[in-house]
Amino acid sequence: MKKWILSIIPTLSKQINNRWTNLLNNNNNNNNNNKSFSSILQQNQRKLARGCKMPKKGKTDRNMSNRSEYVPMLDEQGNPIPKSERKPKRKCAVMLGYCGTGYNGLQIQNEPGVKTIEKDLYEAFYKAGAISLENSLDLKKSGFQRTARTDKGVHAAGNVVSLKLIIEDPQLKDKINSYLPDQIRIWGIQRTTKGFDCRKMCSSRVYEYLLPTYCLISPKPGTQLDELIKENKSKYPDLFVDDDGESQQFWQLMKEKVSEAGITQDQLDAIAQMNEQEAKGTNNTTNPDSTPQEKTNLEEESTNTSQDVPLFRIAKQVKQIENATRRAYRISQHRLKRFTSTMQQYKGTHNFHNFTIGKSYKDTSSKRYIIDTTVSSPFVINNTEWISIKLHGQSFMLHQIRKMICMATLAIRCDLPSDMIADCFQPTKINIPKAPALGLLLENPVFDAYNFKLRDHAYDAIDFDKFKNEMLDFKMKFIYDKIYDEEVKENVYYGFFGYIDSYRVPSTEIEEGDDGTAAKNNGSATGNGSVTIFDFLHNYIDKAAKEEPKGEVI
Repeated sequence: MKKWILSIIPTLSKQINNRWTNLLNNNNNNNNNNKSFSSILQQNQRKLARGCKMPKKGKTDRNMSNRSEYVPMLDEQGNPIPKSERKPKRKCAVMLGYCGTGYNGLQIQNEPGVKTIEKDLYEAFYKAGAISLENSLDLKKSGFQRTARTDKGVHAAGNVVSLKLIIEDPQLKDKINSYLPDQIRIWGIQRTTKGFDCRKMCSSRVYEYLLPTYCLISPKPGTQLDELIKENKSKYPDLFVDDDGESQQFWQLMKEKVSEAGITQDQLDAIAQMNEQEAKGTNNTTNPDSTPQEKTNLEEESTNTSQDVPLFRIAKQVKQIENATRRAYRISQHRLKRFTSTMQQYKGTHNFHNFTIGKSYKDTSSKRYIIDTTVSSPFVINNTEWISIKLHGQSFMLHQIRKMICMATLAIRCDLPSDMIADCFQPTKINIPKAPALGLLLENPVFDAYNFKLRDHAYDAIDFDKFKNEMLDFKMKFIYDKIYDEEVKENVYYGFFGYIDSYRVPSTEIEEGDDGTAAKNNGSATGNGSVTIFDFLHNYIDKAAKEEPKGEVI
């Protein structure tokens, strides 16, 4: 009897411990789902910083294990959280879409207060039971990878992240979506092979850029860029492409509408002078050290009409007329064909060192392969005409797409031939401006090569086509509408191209550094021997004029 009692003591002890652990875990699950994920994250910041590593196993002797003691996570009150129950995890590809407005990019940051897509995604994974609390605080534990990183404010109709998830629940996708904001959606969760890395196994990526067609109109008459074009057109008339008078008609129509509103040329000149003073920092709003007499003179100048209407009100009226005229513009087929031809100059393998930052011509990683570029037919949203530009490439560098769009747009606006893009692939370093981030979105990554391997393992392919209807509805509601509305409210594109048109190259040029900060460089040539876009255009025109005519240009 004594031997029998002694024999069952270990079994009973184990059962009691298991029941007690399960009871604690159940209570923990009920409580933790109601707790603030951010507060737990902040409470365990030190563990997160060192990777939340589990204690390593030590050597054992005959009688007992010499393992290091497990250090539990802490809740928001500082109390220890029991260790989560271990459940089987499977490597998966998570297909998702999101609107980047209000987020500081996709990638999770070390600072708990920074709002990112991945932070909200991991919180939803944890609440839905797809990952444990411990793994939710450390991306490395779940083998997390992202196919394409998007910057602040950039959207994605389709993107893929890969990680190990607990996928026993058949309603897992719906549960995760229930914990996500409406502007982040999970399209599907797909089983993959154990060694799947979405970033390395992605064959190519498709991006979309939305552009108002009025951006392709030539610069406003009287601006710096307009004067540069006029000067060179008079010297080399055969070098430029004829736009059939489209731009001239547009600006003439705008001039007539301003005149019909009763605004005189003297008032327009006064507005131009006021704007120039503001740009130089000599008015009372940008130069607080102005003397009282100087401020009085400026105030007198800002009331310069026969009816004593303040000049800033007239300037506002002119801006409203200009906005309405731009939105009423409809691009001609000739101009659209030229832009399509210019975008196609990017196809193939080229050295894109001028379309990013921090890379030289000799850097082998500057070479990128562009599979295809397409430009849609124009469509009208909120009385503004737009075009959709699709770029399909093997991979893209930082700012590459935005600089590609800007360079192609400048070629059309300056009435230059499409093949001028080839000069941007040469060793000369050029500071190409970045088109607004507003119109950029990741359409979807492509996994053509890896999908063959998935089929061999009897898994479904990673394919966004089966979600195209849901994705289209999402894009219309959360991405396209936000882009259209923000353009109407803020005039983002007009502000960007208007700045380029009126930009004066100062004696001390400012170049964007690798970290996004500004760095001063002497003269019109910028750091590392690079030149401004204006110098490049001027040099290109001079160079092309010396060459023999190549026949008809598009």
